[in-house]
Amino acid sequence: MSVLKVLGVDTSLRSTGYGVLLAENGRFRMLECGRIRNAPALPLTSCLRQIHSKISSLIEVHKPDVMAVESVIYAKNASTMLVLGEARGAVLSAAAAASLQVYEYEPRRMKRAVCGNALAEKSQVQRMVKVLLSLDCEPQNDAADALGLAICHVNSLSILSGDKPI
Repeated sequence: MSVLKVLGVDTSLRSTGYGVLLAENGRFRMLECGRIRNAPALPLTSCLRQIHSKISSLIEVHKPDVMAVESVIYAKNASTMLVLGEARGAVLSAAAAASLQVYEYEPRRMKRAVCGNALAEKSQVQRMVKVLLSLDCEPQNDAADALGLAICHVNSLSILSGDKPI
């Protein structure tokens, strides 16, 4: 792997983080990061449309080679799981429409790849992403998680882990 562009996405209905990472010859460079904010009063379908639209736009503008997303996590509240699944579906639908391969990583695996500690706090992920990408300031926590997912993907390729797209 000499050059790889990865779109990392940390999915949530109200604050989906994203980060576009360029990995070239063992060095990382952040091209863009941020979050898709949806107001609490915004109806579900409007939130899903905004998530899909922004992810589609990022794919069109940056033309990533792959997408890295957080794997589904389990929650006690079935309603929360359903909403998260719907938001994730909007992200995966945008990737599918662009024929973009998607890889998923557990939160602990991402934290281990970025911080060396699978139990790292969000603030630790933010600090390490800042250091690894030589950023002037720490990215917002959802954006940091998305960039962490992209870093995790690149690192997984480096150790030939055999990850397969979902």
